[in-house]
Amino acid sequence: MAMEITNNYSNYATSSTNTTKNVSSAKDSNVTTSAVELKTSTGGTKTEQIKTGYSNVNDYSKYLQGKYSYMNTGTTSMQGVPTTVSVSSAFLKKCMNDPEKAKYLEENLAALPDCAKSAVAGCQGTLTSLSYQIDGNGNISVAISGTSDPDGKIARENAERKAKEKKAAEEKAAERRKEKKAEEEKAAERRAEKKAAEEARTETGEYTVSATGTDIKAVTEKVISASWGTPAPTGASFDIKA
Repeated sequence: MAMEITNNYSNYATSSTNTTKNVSSAKDSNVTTSAVELKTSTGGTKTEQIKTGYSNVNDYSKYLQGKYSYMNTGTTSMQGVPTTVSVSSAFLKKCMNDPEKAKYLEENLAALPDCAKSAVAGCQGTLTSLSYQIDGNGNISVAISGTSDPDGKIARENAERKAKEKKAAEEKAAERRKEKKAEEEKAAERRAEKKAAEEARTETGEYTVSATGTDIKAVTEKVISASWGTPAPTGASFDIKA
């Protein structure tokens, strides 16, 4: 089972922020720290310090990974489910000098663990993988995979059922072959009996001949001739019509 859910950044509703900029002690003097109100997954808000003003994506990524260790670090585990969180470098580049976009990104990264928990609890069956992706425009895609048969019980039952059905079909086919063979053997026996009877009649001089027609004399002469193996004579005949 797989499902993908997309959330457009363009639909993100920005809220007013109470921002206080201070010069960061980071090596890049342009990096600033802002106190902002981030919406939480539970519907509330929380005050968070976010940084912007980075001169390169690599430094900005390191800063984010320090807060959100699951971002762009391959497969991790959330709620016991293998999970990947990927943020496009193109979007990171847009966020690193844009407080509003940075706020949007961190807001979603911070809510991600709770969202994963909700997915595990709310989705059908047992999740086997989770994937979160944010593309270059800030659109969020979520993909999940899962199974309704985590312990393999259904698969085993299906395999057993199919094995029984296969066995029953094979037994039925074997029975049909057996019946066909019996019929063939009976037919062969009848042919052998017929041949033996014919041979017996030949050896004892017995014979059976027949003829049909509309002239009783001619028909009689036919069977007489046939008994001798000679052609029927021609001549006078009764002309009896049916």
